[in-house]
Amino acid sequence: MSLDKVDNINETDLNECRGLADKCRAEAAKRLVGQTQVIDGILTALVAGGHVLLEGVPGLAKTLAVRTFAEISGLDFKRIQFTPDLLPADLTGTLIYEQSSGRFSVRKGPVFTNVVFADEINRAPAKVQSALLEAMAEHQVTIGETTYKLPDPFFVLATQNPIEQEGTYNLPEAELDRFLMKVVVPYPTAQEEVQIVKTCGNADQVAVNRVFDERSLAKCRALLDRIVCDDKIVEYIVSIINVTRPATKTTETRAHINMSKANDDITKYITFGASPRAGIALLRCAKVNALFQGRSFVLPDDIKAVAPSVLRHRLILSYEASASGVTADDIIAKILDFMPLP
Repeated sequence: MSLDKVDNINETDLNECRGLADKCRAEAAKRLVGQTQVIDGILTALVAGGHVLLEGVPGLAKTLAVRTFAEISGLDFKRIQFTPDLLPADLTGTLIYEQSSGRFSVRKGPVFTNVVFADEINRAPAKVQSALLEAMAEHQVTIGETTYKLPDPFFVLATQNPIEQEGTYNLPEAELDRFLMKVVVPYPTAQEEVQIVKTCGNADQVAVNRVFDERSLAKCRALLDRIVCDDKIVEYIVSIINVTRPATKTTETRAHINMSKANDDITKYITFGASPRAGIALLRCAKVNALFQGRSFVLPDDIKAVAPSVLRHRLILSYEASASGVTADDIIAKILDFMPLP
């Protein structure tokens, strides 16, 4: 596919979407100090039509970031605090018997909204995880014998604490794969922390303006389908995904991606690699990144920019990786470093 064979996107529309992203960053900066990558990740997933898992230790403003984004987006928002005693009905809703009429009526749960904030998602038991998985994957919920469609757009923002394991449940791989991106929330720098401490914890009292609505979101998503991606870029994405699969190191794959000794060293740290869904997610997020840069076509740099967030939760590492202190981000960085550019 060549770029000159596709109609160019109107420059005004490109600038409008880029302007929306810039305004979101500016509004978020009124409350959040140094968390631009978190807002970028959330906004990217929203436009791409996926869900986000935020991971970070307590006190890094994950909840504040989600609440701020909800106010900026202007979408309906509900928070669910996940606990070990949570039931699926607490999430999806249940049937209520009305004695006056002798009939059952449906009481819909908090999942029926645009933006669901699943706080400390790894504290919920397996039954709740299954109920949430149906909502995330199918955008629908089953109550009794009836299936109900969820609002559009439907967006799950989940947080988890990576250091506290008591009273938590590991997220199933199938559910992790349903998250479009996993965004790691880092510690602030010393200069940023000085600004944070000066606020005395009152940052959430700062007012933010609504930047976009459902109409502007729909417009950005429509433009996303018109962002051009050359076939060479798609092959580059598939090559990255194939490297993460130790069991598929065939002669054809080696010849196609020019596998080196570095790759052989990497794959021993991976038990299971990324699925084809990861390639689709990588392409879609790269298109959003290009859109936010004001471009109508995807570059390899767009792939590199979103690859860590798209792939880090989709790689199942081996015991050797744990023993050697090798992380998923280390492996992804190594792959992107030696993978030949298209």
